[in-house]
Amino acid sequence: MSEEENTLVEILEEHNPIDMVKYINFVSAPQCGAISTFSGTTRDTFDGKTVVELKYEAYVPMAIRCIKSISSSARSKWNLGSIAVAHRLGPVPVGETSVFIAISSVHRIDALDACKFLIDEIKAIVPIWKKEVYANGEVWKENSEFLNRISCTAQENGGTSSGRKVHDEEHNWKTCCAFKVRVDEERVAQTKANNRESEHTE
Repeated sequence: MSEEENTLVEILEEHNPIDMVKYINFVSAPQCGAISTFSGTTRDTFDGKTVVELKYEAYVPMAIRCIKSISSSARSKWNLGSIAVAHRLGPVPVGETSVFIAISSVHRIDALDACKFLIDEIKAIVPIWKKEVYANGEVWKENSEFLNRISCTAQENGGTSSGRKVHDEEHNWKTCCAFKVRVDEERVAQTKANNRESEHTE
């Protein structure tokens, strides 16, 4: 089978739970002696705050292309059989899975290392965004992998980084596996309102 046939990437619409058995079965093969999996679930607290659920948004076509590109990079580093990645969109309540990865290989070390590589890269560069909903509010959260990546890139470019995602007035995605950028519509609306108010008071 070709690399394309051995790679399954799915971004699931709202209220579609992840069927982990489906993806494990996809990567299973008689020639592979190991299957490594990662299941990312919603936990009930963050920094002492009670978490009700997580909400995910994505630029789906680019997200799929990015994950496939990451999978291809993993294959260049390790001897892998099949790769399956699924990510939910919309609300994901406490205890439920938002992202699932399954990778098969002849020997366990390849699948284990590749599984960590995939989840780290997905969190760093794929245009999928997470909002944490608390009992007393909600906030969009950047992954630490993303913050580390932009910090390293800023240093390589001789500049500095504030460690925050760029907020602009339009959706602004770069090419596959470049930095993911999300528009915070509420922030943009507030900025426009402040600008109009400033113009009237000058």
